[in-house]
Amino acid sequence: MEKQEERKSSLLDGWNAPPNLVTFSRIILVIVFLALYAKAGAWGMDNVTMRWVAAVIFIIAACTDKLDGWMARKYNQVTELGKLMDPIADKLLTCGTLMVAAIFNEFVNPVLGWVVTALFLIREIGITVMRFFVIDTGGKVIAASQAGKYKTLCQCIGLAMLMLPMWSLTPEGLGDTPMWMTVYYIITYALIYLALILCLYSGGEYLVNTFGGRKKPAGKTGKETK
Repeated sequence: MEKQEERKSSLLDGWNAPPNLVTFSRIILVIVFLALYAKAGAWGMDNVTMRWVAAVIFIIAACTDKLDGWMARKYNQVTELGKLMDPIADKLLTCGTLMVAAIFNEFVNPVLGWVVTALFLIREIGITVMRFFVIDTGGKVIAASQAGKYKTLCQCIGLAMLMLPMWSLTPEGLGDTPMWMTVYYIITYALIYLALILCLYSGGEYLVNTFGGRKKPAGKTGKETK
């Protein structure tokens, strides 16, 4: 019983540190973003201004991930709670966006859109459950791997590009899709699919590091992660 209380206190230790408050603020931004995204309709057809605002909030929320990580490292405020909540906040943002995009059929092909979303969700939810398992068994939260960080970068850039209603910038009455817009969306989907590959790879890497008996050298656990 005493050991359990010690684990809980160590997890909550530093909950009010500035980097963690930034993380909590990002979660609030995610909720606002998803509400605006859903209200604007597919591709922002119902309210293009609201779609632009939602896209800007998405970008701000994604960028604050780097802010709280930088603050945690610079001011030596790396906490177990931060290492847990930071990826959860990211997952709420990215997975929530993927689900709404799939509902709105913004992946062009509805079946492909749901397959991509499902794979992301399975990996992200699975990793989150494992993080809680590690904490519950008295272990330290394993920080995100380099592949996981690249995954988040590609995913956030790709989804940010998807959120921007670039179609609204084309002249009205233009029959053919401009070449720049075609290239724009090719890059957008390529980044999302690259993120999916990195997502599955880093998920396997996390499984190996958690249950494979491998131990990371001292000083590398938690590197560049809040």
